[in-house]
Amino acid sequence: MGDLLLLRHGETAWTLSRQHTSHTDLPLTPHGEGEAARVAHLLGAHDIALALSSPLRRAVRTAELAGVSGAEIDPDLSEWDYGGYEGVTTAEIHRARPSWNLWTDGVAPGPADHPGESPEDVGRRADRVLARVEPLLRDPGAGDVLLVAHGHILRVLTARRLGLPPSAGSLFALDTGTVSRLGTEHGRPVIKAWNTTGARAAGAPSGTVPRQRRPAHDTFPG
Repeated sequence: MGDLLLLRHGETAWTLSRQHTSHTDLPLTPHGEGEAARVAHLLGAHDIALALSSPLRRAVRTAELAGVSGAEIDPDLSEWDYGGYEGVTTAEIHRARPSWNLWTDGVAPGPADHPGESPEDVGRRADRVLARVEPLLRDPGAGDVLLVAHGHILRVLTARRLGLPPSAGSLFALDTGTVSRLGTEHGRPVIKAWNTTGARAAGAPSGTVPRQRRPAHDTFPG
């Protein structure tokens, strides 16, 4: 079976300000572009049978900089629709709702074109992506599948791949500009690598396993 590779896009301005970013189509920062370019050697080690990307330009640009050509756009890989919390930080939300938790409470209603999603809504999108790629993952001659997207949708997708409810995505902190890998063990989905950066340790020879980034205290949404 092939592996499922997850690439979270590089840093944006709202990553730094910790604002929830779903449909707001921000570009990468210069640092974010560097993050994306540095994972190219990680992806180059894989035979990628299919690459899918969120339609948002921070994901599309990340795929380009990471050396991924011909990635197909899949709207189901768009970030969690934050509704009325688009552009708002968790700290700001907590002033009015101290116990609010995205993973269990969802978001406040937004405008008609972006009303917001519950964890279950995002889970259904993740399930559609997984159903799309499952035949390739089961084909021993097909290679790996790459998904280029956003922090929360990829965390929900990971939970669903592991047979967990969408809210269990809260367990998988995911940094910008990182590659993660979901594979199988004894026929069951497992995490094989998580939050792998494109940076090489100083003096490390080619082929050395890249260092793992320490998860941030508070993973930035979007």
